[in-house]
Amino acid sequence: MPHLISKSRYTAFRQCPKCLWMKIYEPEKAKEEPIPESRLKAGEEVGNLAKKYFGAYHDATQYKPDGSIDIAAMLTETQRLMADPKVETICEAAFEAVGCYCAVDVLHREKGGWAIYEVKSSTAKDYEQDYEVSDEDTPKKKKEKKPDEIYIWDISYQKYVLEQCGIPLTGTYLMQLDKNYILEGDLDIQKLFYIYDMAKLVALEEPKVPYYIAKAKEILAKTEEPEDDLNTGCNKPYPCPFKEYCLNLHHVPSPSVFDLYKLQWRTALKFYWRGLMTYDQLQQDAKYIKYNSGTTTSPIRDIQMESTLRNVDIIDKAKISAFLECLQYPIYHLDFETVQFAIPEYQGTKPYQQIPTQYSLHIQRSEFDTCDHFEFLADARSTNPMREVAEQLCKDIPDNVTVMVYNDSFEKSRLKEMANAFPDLRDHLLAIRDNIVDLLVPFREGAYYSSAMGGSFSIKKVLPALFPNDPKLDYRNLPGCVHNGGEAMDIFPKMKDMSPAEEQQTRKDLLQYCELDTWSMVVILQKLYKVSK
Repeated sequence: MPHLISKSRYTAFRQCPKCLWMKIYEPEKAKEEPIPESRLKAGEEVGNLAKKYFGAYHDATQYKPDGSIDIAAMLTETQRLMADPKVETICEAAFEAVGCYCAVDVLHREKGGWAIYEVKSSTAKDYEQDYEVSDEDTPKKKKEKKPDEIYIWDISYQKYVLEQCGIPLTGTYLMQLDKNYILEGDLDIQKLFYIYDMAKLVALEEPKVPYYIAKAKEILAKTEEPEDDLNTGCNKPYPCPFKEYCLNLHHVPSPSVFDLYKLQWRTALKFYWRGLMTYDQLQQDAKYIKYNSGTTTSPIRDIQMESTLRNVDIIDKAKISAFLECLQYPIYHLDFETVQFAIPEYQGTKPYQQIPTQYSLHIQRSEFDTCDHFEFLADARSTNPMREVAEQLCKDIPDNVTVMVYNDSFEKSRLKEMANAFPDLRDHLLAIRDNIVDLLVPFREGAYYSSAMGGSFSIKKVLPALFPNDPKLDYRNLPGCVHNGGEAMDIFPKMKDMSPAEEQQTRKDLLQYCELDTWSMVVILQKLYKVSK
């Protein structure tokens, strides 16, 4: 029996034909990171709100007795609802034609027909309404600001299926959260969502849809695994769940050209297709050397390959010493933890805004002194924990001391947001921001590289590379339920609904996790002093 093509199957094929085949015939070979609970919740919340955008709505979703989706019943229910002139909005409206199926997130009745609204829980970019579109054969004159490619595939596919069903369509739209929306008073759904007219993009893409549907059906008709090589679809528009399987299938070693620091996947592919995969091969290839010498990050990749091939740490004492000599004590090691909500929950905040809920401080009075530790965790029942964090931060950090962070863009952004939100604390918060020193700098500049870093300078890679045998610096050994930033972000909002005993334990877990972040910075700094001598 032929396989029915759905939206998800169609977009999987557009990303990579083999990806679609694997999803159907060998799904057990997929390797996907678990979707964070917060992301699943965000998708559900945004979807439910979008249904209410036009007011009253009817949901065409139908279920079988076992709880699975009943497509046949949905198709019938959709036709019944569309035939009723009083029904203006149908959610999950189902259609099937030419071996294809889709359920439209929001189908809205307009004069002369129906409009498709595809809902995404992401925030809208600054799309240009009057950009110049171009097809594959026409060079682009400028970089276009437009929705992600997968959204274009998705909506074009839906339009094609509905037209095959004889549905008169008046428009195709993308619904996303408006990143500039600020919650002030009650939630305003009309302002929360950004509606983007996809007509021009769909007009270019839709003529290709029948061709790709036919090719997808051809792929699924085969029982033998396709022999497709690695391609751009391994990483775009999303990392393919079968990427690791295909890397092993094509005997790509680890590490390889795909692991080089900030080397784009499409660039790495060009060397892979020429048979250049190992660091040895790359070091000896004239074209790679020429390419690498023309990029700003090339010294790091050279260091990465050299360290790995020789199995040694590469240390530039002069660069490390120059960094250390600029430090002024006391040093306040700072790290924030935050929460994000797709739908703003606190007044004055935006969709997906990173809202600080806690911080840890380790204070070093001199290079040789032991540290004082301060910490703060806001009340999860607070009307806005960001205010509590900002106030306590100004008490704990003077406005004229060195503040050390790891990857300063995050902390600087949070401090600026708090300064803008609270004018009475603005000067102090901005002074803290202006005195930040980034501990990432010596690693990013190639002053210290260990092959165990694997081409990444995140603190979660640098720390175990520098201290591979210290269980106290292993986040996995933390007691309790918080071992990474994602877990910290997910659990904070839940605390308001916990029993007193559960809340007390969770607070302890959150504080221990954040404390390790700043203690890690202390020991990394000590390591830099040690190797520089």
